[in-house]
Amino acid sequence: MLLGWGTVLGCVVIAGAVLTGAVLGADPNSAGPPDHASPQPTLHASINDPAPSAADTAASNTGVSSNAVRDQLAGLRSVSGVSAAPYDRARFGQAWFDADRNGCDTRNDVLRRDLVDVELKPGTRGCKVLAGRLDDWYSGTTLDFVAGQQTSERVQIDHVVPLSWAWKHGAAQWESDALRAFANDPANLVATSGQQNRQKSDSGPADWMPADATAHCAYVERFTGVLVAYELGITERERAAIDRVLARAHCGEQG
Repeated sequence: MLLGWGTVLGCVVIAGAVLTGAVLGADPNSAGPPDHASPQPTLHASINDPAPSAADTAASNTGVSSNAVRDQLAGLRSVSGVSAAPYDRARFGQAWFDADRNGCDTRNDVLRRDLVDVELKPGTRGCKVLAGRLDDWYSGTTLDFVAGQQTSERVQIDHVVPLSWAWKHGAAQWESDALRAFANDPANLVATSGQQNRQKSDSGPADWMPADATAHCAYVERFTGVLVAYELGITERERAAIDRVLARAHCGEQG
C-alpha cells in the first residue's frame, strides 16, 4: 500500500501553514443544517509525501484499505453541495506562491516531488524545474516535461479536491489563511497531464475518474482523506460514487 496515500486519511500535511482550529458558524454536530459550518483545519507543513506513479497505483490498489476508507467516508457530514456565497478564486490567494517559505513556489515543489530524472535550472537554489519525466497515475502514461511557453502546459498541477468543489462543500466559510493553505497543500496536489487536468476541471468522483481504471481506488482514497483532514462535507451523490469504487474487488478489503 502507498503509505503516503493511506496516512492522508488520518492527517494531511500542509505547505507552510499552522492554522487555527476555530470553527465558523454552528457546530457541525449540532441539530442545525449540516452544511452551515465548516471548521478551520489545524495542519502542519511538509512537501515530502509523493504522489503515486502510474506503476505504483497498478501495483498497490489491492492494498487500498477500502474498509478504512468507508469508515472515513461514513464520518463525513452531509451537505447540499451548494454555497450561498458565489465561488471566488481570488479568496484562495495567488496561485503557487511560496507557501512553505522554502524559496520555491508550490508548482516547482510539486514538480520536483512527482517527476523523475529532474533537471534543475542553475542559480535557482535547486527550485526551478527545467525538465523531467512524469509517470502520470491519472492516465497511466509517461510524459516528458520540458519547461517553456509551448511545452510547460503538457504537465499541470491538479487539485485532487478542486478549489471550487471545496468551496461548495464547506470552504466558503473558511478564513483567508485556511483558503490559501488549502490551495497550496501538497497533500491535495498532484502533477498530471494537461489533458487529464482539463477533463477533470472542478469535478468530484461522481462526475470524473482517472482515465486509468487502476488508479480509481487510490484516487478516491486520496480524495476522501483530504475531505477528512479539512472536515469538508460531501453530498450523498458523491458519497455513493466513492462507495461504488470501493466495492470493486481490486480495491481490496484490508482495514
